[in-house]
Amino acid sequence: MKNPLVSIIVPCYNQAQYLDECLISISNQTYSNWECIIVNDGSQDATETVAMNWTAKDNRIKYLQKSNSGLSAARNSGITSAQGEFILPLDADDKISPDYLAQAIQVFENDNTLKVVYCFAEKFGTERGRWELPDYSLYNLSQNNLIFCTALYRKKDWELVGGYDVKMIYGWEDWEFWIAMLKNGGNVKRIEQVGFYYRIKSNSMLNTINDKNADYLSDYLSVKHADFFVKHYGSFKKMKQELLQNKNEQEHKLKSEKFAIDVFSSVFFGFSIFGKYKRPKNK
Repeated sequence: MKNPLVSIIVPCYNQAQYLDECLISISNQTYSNWECIIVNDGSQDATETVAMNWTAKDNRIKYLQKSNSGLSAARNSGITSAQGEFILPLDADDKISPDYLAQAIQVFENDNTLKVVYCFAEKFGTERGRWELPDYSLYNLSQNNLIFCTALYRKKDWELVGGYDVKMIYGWEDWEFWIAMLKNGGNVKRIEQVGFYYRIKSNSMLNTINDKNADYLSDYLSVKHADFFVKHYGSFKKMKQELLQNKNEQEHKLKSEKFAIDVFSSVFFGFSIFGKYKRPKNK
């Protein structure tokens, strides 16, 4: 389908001060066949006022209000009401380049095996510069997330995996979503230029995930996608054997290092640090 409709989903929770800048970047797109759905996730600031100003100026921009229930649920609500064949999530404090949609759609039209199209990204705000992420592969994806949320995909693929998982309450919802969508096949393409701008703030969500929350998210991912992680790392028995082997190798290396230190200290200083080596007495 030529010139397909793209639905840009903008969840907003108390980010009214950034929303104008985000929506300007959408309205500046060279690709015109888009709709934007702003999802007010129970904000207590001026989000509704800012959003309604934009809906009055451009009928492609729509407004959806709901009680606060988290980022995954907000995105799911917006995508449920979306009319587009393609979905592009965009958080309310971030931006996209004017030609991002046009380039991404062109890439999809050139390759029907693709499931996800994304681009290079830059940081702005309290930190600036290129956002360096590893190249995409399923193995790299098994180690960490390497596709930010603002990537283009088909709505039907969102439906097939059941949307964003609302149990990812502390973050990493994008990582889980990409695993669910891609683990059983489908290609990914990165546009070789910057199309996404990620705002860095002192209270960014990624900076506020503590160890306890990270453990919960890791455990949940490991259970939900056990098939994916076993495929790349092996069975739990194999992992246990590898851990034991690594432990034994480290212990052997440590003993060897201690022995070498003892030889040096005994020969040159006349005393042993670890008691591993006794200097022979002179006859």
